[in-house]
Amino acid sequence: MKNTERFSNRVADYEKYRPHYPEAIIPYLSATTGLSPQSVIADIGSGTGISAQPFLDNGNTVFAVEPNNEMRASAEKQLERFPGFKSVNGTAEHTTLPDHSIDLVVAAQAFHWFDRESARKEFHRITKPGAFAVLMWNFRPINTPFEQDYEQLLRQYGNDYQHMQHRSIDAAQLAAFFLPDTFREKSIVNAQRFDFPALKGLLSSSSYMPDKTHPSYQPMVRALEDLFEKYKENGIVVFSYETKLYTGNPGA
Repeated sequence: MKNTERFSNRVADYEKYRPHYPEAIIPYLSATTGLSPQSVIADIGSGTGISAQPFLDNGNTVFAVEPNNEMRASAEKQLERFPGFKSVNGTAEHTTLPDHSIDLVVAAQAFHWFDRESARKEFHRITKPGAFAVLMWNFRPINTPFEQDYEQLLRQYGNDYQHMQHRSIDAAQLAAFFLPDTFREKSIVNAQRFDFPALKGLLSSSSYMPDKTHPSYQPMVRALEDLFEKYKENGIVVFSYETKLYTGNPGA
């Protein structure tokens, strides 16, 4: 399956159950990249619009660049109320945006899909001189017994979970994407609470997990239900997230 098509049959679950980004990213980026409500944002690999939302709430114009037709259509439906939302059919390597038109490039949960060198050149082309890019992820720590057992479930049933590229991208590799001495790293605490339908939706939103047509799907859901029953408190389980931001100037 092409990377740009991996989520086509998972859009509804992705839209509803993937974690959002904490409001604290806006003041942080304002202080470190010069973000203001007047800044023009390019959100690369924007998916269903989760990463565009904080910037639209901040009053920004956001060009949401997404190659997957179903995810792009979902974002258009969800975010059409914002006058600054601009939907673009494009990729990280070919955004279709004009030269030097962007104040800040954002890529959230998407960088591991990019051809890094081609994307870096494209980011440099579309940004104004001295502009920054920010790479963001919601990382799920594996600290509590619940988080450890959930991780084991992913390993047991995931189709290619062990080979997901983003697990192997470290800070040194990310720093190499940016000009020297411009790289910064920041972590912000985030959390998400789930009843069982929401937990099942989160699991189903992942491209590496079996879908409803797969013979492993029902056994996976039963195992997830057992896990939920074991760890729920007042009908809820909690995932702690670490929202990590990596900023820098993409250079030439």
